[in-house]
Amino acid sequence: MEMADEERSEALKEEESTELKDKESTELKDEESTEQNEEESPELKNAVTIEDAGPCKKKVIIEIPQEKIKKLTEKQYEDLRKEALVPGFRKGRAPRRLLEKRFGKETKEQIKLTLLSDASKSAIEDNKLQALGEPDIDLENIELPAEGPLTFDFEVEVRPEFDLPKLEGIPVAKTKLEVTDEQIDREIQQMQRWSGVWTPREEEAVEPEDQIIADAILKVEGIEEEEKLDDIEIHVRKSGFVGAIPVEKLDELLVGAKAGDTKETSVEVPKTFFREEYRGKKVDIKISIKDIKWLKPAELDENFLKRYEVEDEDDLREKIHDTLHSRLETQGRTEMTDQIFEYLLDKTDLDLPVSIVAEQANSVLQRQYTNLLMRGLSREQVDEQLEQLKAGSEQQAQQQLKKFFIMDKVADKLDIEVTEEEINGQVAQLALQRGQRPEKLREEMQRNGTFAQFGLELRQDKCVAKLLETAAITEKKPEKQAKEAKKSDKKPAKKNAKKTAKKSAEPEEKQS
Repeated sequence: MEMADEERSEALKEEESTELKDKESTELKDEESTEQNEEESPELKNAVTIEDAGPCKKKVIIEIPQEKIKKLTEKQYEDLRKEALVPGFRKGRAPRRLLEKRFGKETKEQIKLTLLSDASKSAIEDNKLQALGEPDIDLENIELPAEGPLTFDFEVEVRPEFDLPKLEGIPVAKTKLEVTDEQIDREIQQMQRWSGVWTPREEEAVEPEDQIIADAILKVEGIEEEEKLDDIEIHVRKSGFVGAIPVEKLDELLVGAKAGDTKETSVEVPKTFFREEYRGKKVDIKISIKDIKWLKPAELDENFLKRYEVEDEDDLREKIHDTLHSRLETQGRTEMTDQIFEYLLDKTDLDLPVSIVAEQANSVLQRQYTNLLMRGLSREQVDEQLEQLKAGSEQQAQQQLKKFFIMDKVADKLDIEVTEEEINGQVAQLALQRGQRPEKLREEMQRNGTFAQFGLELRQDKCVAKLLETAAITEKKPEKQAKEAKKSDKKPAKKNAKKTAKKSAEPEEKQS
């Protein structure tokens, strides 16, 4: 009881002493306030050194002066005094030594985190480092010094530094394309497949392009528990998927198997794979085949024609001709665009570390998905190409990232931007193609993360269009026609007259 009275008495004396000091300090501040307003102390600067730490990586070394640490420490405790509740003292009256004793550890940690955060952010912004991610700061091993400056360093991945090649007069070959009867026939066959029905194979073995229903067991390296997948659909293709795992030469594994068979394989998942839990790991796969199906094409009958809103086969062929002509125009533009990209990639010296490729793999997928939608491809075509992209090699991922950085720099050099009106217009056009309301499609794209990529694709398209304005464009025959013409030039002069006459009588479009 006497001890408690002594503590209260001591606390009361401390508070009276603090009030007296505060009063004297306030009077002194009032006297000097005018001088302080007129002569404010200069801002304390951190010493920053930046070094190369590898491709697309910088090491930043920062020294925070002691005065800056002391100033923030004073402010932190001043703010704490205003809010802290200390037994025996009214709010805002607790002495500094008691605050340090009670809250010192947490306050010191907060001061450290504030200093590191502000210093790293300022270093990146002031030195115009185009960081690709957050700074890699080892917070646990950095201590706030009792005296002297605080020195720490961190590494940050930045946009690659490189020089663009000459952008005027890029050589581009434009292919002269025409719609042929052979192309129309192939398109009708593809439409019959799209309208077809997956039909069970009775007592037959798996063939290429079949679909199997199977149970699968995945044993992922480093994970003890097996992943079981029941009744999954597996398409028998050269590059296919078992669940989310990409499997090269999947057709070689499954072709010839029958219902009830079990097939096993092991794959090394690429280090740039979009699913982090499988990235760079070995996966043992066991596939138990339950059912086998083949795609039975739809008949070219009245129901088929009604589905495509045509009266007869001639009407269907005419409609396909118009569609293919429009598609070939798009294909021609795509070929020229690819040549622009190929030129820029070949002429630009740009290295990327594997870590950046892996981290950006999902972004690359979104960009490709958006690009395919913008080209007007059907959902079946988009899904098919997206699967191929997921199964792509590390080199393909690097090429996509290189293209992104190069085109971003081209856009800056050509001063090309995309306005909100342009984005809205393209979204409205895409919504019309897909039979959706523009605002609904926009919301959907914002949810799945493709809207931001959509703007980047539009800017990229504007860059290509600008480069094509000054490109050196030449026209060439389609590859098939060129090969046939070359073969014809190599034929001996003496030929069977009947064969020559027959060849010349063939429709020209059949050769294209």
